[in-house]
Amino acid sequence: MAVESEPKATGEDFSPVELALAARNHGFPLETLRYDITPLGLHYLLIHFDIPHVDVSVWRLEIGGAVSNPLSLSLDEIKERPKTSVAVTLECAGNGRARLSPRPLSQPWLDEAIGHAEWTGTPLAPLLEEAGIEDSAVEVLFTGLDRGVQGEVEHAYERSLPLDEAHRPELLLAYEANGQPLPPQHGFPLRLIVPGWYGMTHVKWLERITALTEPFEGYQQMKQYRTKQSEDELGEPVTRMLPRSLMIPPGIPDFPDRHRFLEPAPCLLEGRAWSGWAPVERVEVSTDGGETWADAELDDPVGDFGWRRWSYRWADVQPGEHELLCRATDGAGNTQPDEGDWNHGGYVNNAVQRVAVTVR
Repeated sequence: MAVESEPKATGEDFSPVELALAARNHGFPLETLRYDITPLGLHYLLIHFDIPHVDVSVWRLEIGGAVSNPLSLSLDEIKERPKTSVAVTLECAGNGRARLSPRPLSQPWLDEAIGHAEWTGTPLAPLLEEAGIEDSAVEVLFTGLDRGVQGEVEHAYERSLPLDEAHRPELLLAYEANGQPLPPQHGFPLRLIVPGWYGMTHVKWLERITALTEPFEGYQQMKQYRTKQSEDELGEPVTRMLPRSLMIPPGIPDFPDRHRFLEPAPCLLEGRAWSGWAPVERVEVSTDGGETWADAELDDPVGDFGWRRWSYRWADVQPGEHELLCRATDGAGNTQPDEGDWNHGGYVNNAVQRVAVTVR
């Protein structure tokens, strides 16, 4: 039964399926937005099937399909190639799904499916050039070692990219994260990094790259990661990250509902913002539930594909109940909406963050 694809009834109670998924995967504590680079143990994780056990002594990356020179490379041979690092903000396409009503039965993210790590490896484009992509090719398919059943279809997790995207110079075959070998849960021994795109594209436990002469129609490409209003329509594919700003929750929290408490004194609000379409150019903050907005100050971005720190001095902090909001606008003119549009998979809900605060 394809439970992950089916929306559930409106309601606040989470199902055993969602709780089981939340126990396997974990989000990013928002207070760690303070770090320019996310410690790996705090970076969000979404693992579709099982974490594969990989014997690196026999593992090889195969590059084939519509190529003139198929390649078969060990990890050591990949590490002998030119090495580069890139800091990348990664966000799950389902971030914010738990706030939709009704919501699909899937990982119930609130705002925490993010992370910003430094990935190290070798650029993909030179390997594609060495393999000799033929003129008949239209896409490049990336296949991982993780395998399972979804929607009653048994398959390996795999996703494709158009040729022009696959040849972008910043795409990376990564074997390190934050200066360490990839941990098993992050894709050891090799994963794809596609700066700017949502996390489903960054295929982990990579074992095969295939040049295709027809568009890929596998389950994770055509059934999942598409915004649609019903299971029957094709919908629009999820690609690059829309702008999002998140705030470090100020003050101290209540346990367990995380409501915040502050003293009546000036308070520095700060957070991070990012977009996969263009650099973030503006972050606005509201301290009155969205009635009025003020511009935050922006630091320089953390790399070309990383997030941007922002800060705002909330000077007039009065006793009472407050709702704090923040929203980002990128250079392509995209701005976070006040509310997320419902869609069948619960993807790309980049609605503004709302933080309830009691000043006492």
